[in-house]
Amino acid sequence: MIVGAATLLSCNSETANNHAEEQEEHGTEGVVILNEQQRAALDLQLGTFQMRNLTTVVKTNGQLEVPPSASAEVTAVIGGNVREISVFQGDRVKKGQALATLEHPDYITLQEDFIVTFNRLDFLKLEYERQQKLFDNNVGSGRDFQQVKSEFNTTKAKFEGLKARLELLNIDTDELLKGKISNTVRILAPINGYINEVNIKIGTYAEPKDELFGISDINEIHADFMVYENDVHLIQEGQKIHFKVSNRPGEELLATIFAIGKEFESNSRAVHIHANLDKNPVNLIPGMYIAGHIHTDNTYTRTLPNDAVVGEGTKSYIFILDEMAITETHEEHIHETGESHEDEVNDTTDSQDDHEETHSMAFKMVEVITGRQDEGFTEIKLLDPQPNDVKIVMNAAYYLLADLKKEETEHEH
Repeated sequence: MIVGAATLLSCNSETANNHAEEQEEHGTEGVVILNEQQRAALDLQLGTFQMRNLTTVVKTNGQLEVPPSASAEVTAVIGGNVREISVFQGDRVKKGQALATLEHPDYITLQEDFIVTFNRLDFLKLEYERQQKLFDNNVGSGRDFQQVKSEFNTTKAKFEGLKARLELLNIDTDELLKGKISNTVRILAPINGYINEVNIKIGTYAEPKDELFGISDINEIHADFMVYENDVHLIQEGQKIHFKVSNRPGEELLATIFAIGKEFESNSRAVHIHANLDKNPVNLIPGMYIAGHIHTDNTYTRTLPNDAVVGEGTKSYIFILDEMAITETHEEHIHETGESHEDEVNDTTDSQDDHEETHSMAFKMVEVITGRQDEGFTEIKLLDPQPNDVKIVMNAAYYLLADLKKEETEHEH
């Protein structure tokens, strides 16, 4: 891949028009001028210095998880046959939304018992109140009063129990007392989230112990890392973890430690470190593998990607955008050839050259001193001050140096 890109850059340089060649030949020393096609061939990317922490680092890995309060296994309170399934795996659901409908004769029997018990309780309440008045006035028998009181309290307890069971089945007892008996019950979502498991089919019998659906609220997703015994003493709540996931290549996410496990895993001698994501991007799924690093202090330094730095001998260099170099090169060209911009306006070839020049960019090689390296980044110490917003070649320093050395060799001949 390096050879292919370098060859393409070389070919583009050799086939550039005469005007562009003269610009490069007379360019400022230590400056590479690339036209639009050459930059596209290199997929040239520009950026600025990044402040990163490259000091003491603890490597860690783990996976994305949701807390117990944000996940649910949905079961049937009373078994029944599946009549309807209202959701599919991956669907987003809200708390209280119907997931499925079950049917069974036992549901009808339970509702009948409730209505009968309610009517019996209504009768016993009146009888209890009548016997109490008689007992209070020394007219009725104490034995009869105690018997009615006992039966009333027993029936009342049964009524309340039946009512609670029906409410667990999501049956409206007020509607039931109006005579509306149903042979089905609805299974409702206990939390907001996404359906990640559907374990039933139409017609199957769902036991109370069976998990019908699994739901996870990924909005509550957090990072669960493992830190080994030798590094645990370096970890504190509030520290930041930089990490990556496989479905977001090239992107680094950030999380903050909120809990540290107090018990080692027996096999790995590691503890769990839980961290909240500073920003919750889309497409993160519980169970995803994650790898990251924890900086144990707050010392930040100027850095660049490793591909932005190139070495030659004992020295290191970066390439920065030099907007003045194009203008200077063009002026030198006019001075040496005696041609002015106005002389070229009516010439078709020269107009094309002007277009090429307009879309060319110059990159100046700047010597720097490198320091620590970590996670694809290198610490940069400047020998000469540079603006904070200076544009830097982030990914092709090697090719630019190779092209610069090629031009120097050609000039020597």
